[in-house]
Amino acid sequence: MLRRYGRPYLRNRGTQGSDVVKVLGVKTSSSARLLASTGIGLLTICAIGAFPTSSMAQETTDSPSKTWVVTLGATVEYGPTYEGSRHYSFSALPSFDFHRFGEAPEYSAPDDNFDYTLLDLGHLEIGPVVGLRDDRLDLNNLHLQSERKVRWNFDAGGFAQYWLMENRLRLRTEVRQSLWGGDGLVADLALDWFQPIGDKLVLSAGPRLSLANSTYMRSNFGISAARAAKNGHVSAFDAGGGLKSVGFTVAATYTISPQWSVQVYEKYNRLVGDAADSPITAQFGSANQNIIGFTLSRSFDIDF
Repeated sequence: MLRRYGRPYLRNRGTQGSDVVKVLGVKTSSSARLLASTGIGLLTICAIGAFPTSSMAQETTDSPSKTWVVTLGATVEYGPTYEGSRHYSFSALPSFDFHRFGEAPEYSAPDDNFDYTLLDLGHLEIGPVVGLRDDRLDLNNLHLQSERKVRWNFDAGGFAQYWLMENRLRLRTEVRQSLWGGDGLVADLALDWFQPIGDKLVLSAGPRLSLANSTYMRSNFGISAARAAKNGHVSAFDAGGGLKSVGFTVAATYTISPQWSVQVYEKYNRLVGDAADSPITAQFGSANQNIIGFTLSRSFDIDF
């Protein structure tokens, strides 16, 4: 079923070249966009839900190879306005997933990005991955007399995940490079335990570790000597690459019906190293980064 930016959900694990598409999130900190995106997402889900299930899926007569299960979701998150911020705001993310009907399910976590499995070696899966980076700090807010701003950006790279225990314990890594803007490279490592409770509830939890290269760190946490001199109240800071944060993610997904599910999750990260020592974090922000999210999802079948 469904996934942040997402959520432990069931995604399908097929053969090599698996027809799996995961959640694609678009995030904005604007209140107006939050209300619009959430409203559109919920209206879309409700509109789909208004159609009789029998008109969308005829499991007894349709070939599984021609039937796809599509899941649409609307997510609301409350978290830092940018990485390192001590100020919090709401944001909205639509989510999307589809897979072939009848494929064996596999769990996924809230912070998995959009991926496609090209190589499936049983417990090991490898393929490309795409993510979305949010807006970052506008240094004008720090009165640094600079027009510099790290804007939202897409990143792309590869992922690999290995199931230490089938549909229970998973080790996953993603390495992603920004597609424009020179925002650098990040590498995320996650270990997740998935625990079903009955037929309707699934809990997941696991630690997180994130690294970044010097380009990413300078873009998000560095302050040049020229900008520091113009400001006069902040010191220059040359942020180097390395370990960026450690944290923990927990989630609970409840299946209301075969079509509807809800999920709540929390993602906590502690900035470390230069990410924590930068004045952007130490002087103007916080090393503690906490995100709480809620997702409503609707699944339905379509035939081709």
